[in-house]
Amino acid sequence: MSALLEPPIRQEFVYAAPPPAGVAVERPLSRWQRLGQHALWRKAFILLGLALLWEGAARWTHNDLLLPSFLQTAQAFIGGIASGELLTRTAASLFVLLQGYAVGVLAAFVLTLLAVSSRIGRDVLETLTAMLNPLPAIALLPLALLWFGLGRASLIFVIVHSVMWPLALNTYAGFQGVPETLRMAGRNYGLSGLRLVLHILVPGALPSIVSGLKIGWAFAWRTLIAAELVFGTTSGQGGLGWYIFQNRNELYTDKVFAGLAAVIVIGLLVENIGFRSLERVTLKRWGMQR
Repeated sequence: MSALLEPPIRQEFVYAAPPPAGVAVERPLSRWQRLGQHALWRKAFILLGLALLWEGAARWTHNDLLLPSFLQTAQAFIGGIASGELLTRTAASLFVLLQGYAVGVLAAFVLTLLAVSSRIGRDVLETLTAMLNPLPAIALLPLALLWFGLGRASLIFVIVHSVMWPLALNTYAGFQGVPETLRMAGRNYGLSGLRLVLHILVPGALPSIVSGLKIGWAFAWRTLIAAELVFGTTSGQGGLGWYIFQNRNELYTDKVFAGLAAVIVIGLLVENIGFRSLERVTLKRWGMQR
């Protein structure tokens, strides 16, 4: 009797709620879409496309003296690394570049600190940048040769000129863009002078400072290669620009392109490893970049 009074047991079902009207349903990404979300793979595909265009143009011209193919250039590049010649030339250029770049960065920060500290310093910075920033660094090479002779000092001089002014302008513009609220907050905490610059202005101007460092690096790198193309050796050892110039005279066009490829590879490594790491530990850490 009690069994007849028990309600029947119904089978349970789970129904998925329909998506709200007007809301798109997210679908799982395909393999190619997942690859497309990584900047490294996107850039690799771009480089692959450029290499294919290069190879096609070389085969169309069919003149190795004017335009060697990508494969010939790659062979010359690997051969230069295997023989050690390309590595030696690159190391010589980078050693000079780092010296000039460091001096230029130091000089730019000193000028900028003077500009934010006094009105006279600001006038000096504005006057010098208006005069010297439009002046190409390579145009000072004849004077550098006259003053410092045929050596490393002349290269460092033109590199300092190419780095100093764009970095000083970017840094000063970044300091000027720091909100007055942050400056007042720093003063309320008793900060002034150099402490105010280091704890308030520098963190607030980090995007402009890093941008100036990147611009200064690019200017310095191309100025060094151009200067080495003009007079070549420094202290009896030529750099990467001299390597390009020598092979151009000997009509080794594949080695010329290999030297240019070395310039490009170094630029890519510095941009994607050096400055990206710098941005990661500065801009993103301070909350200045998403």
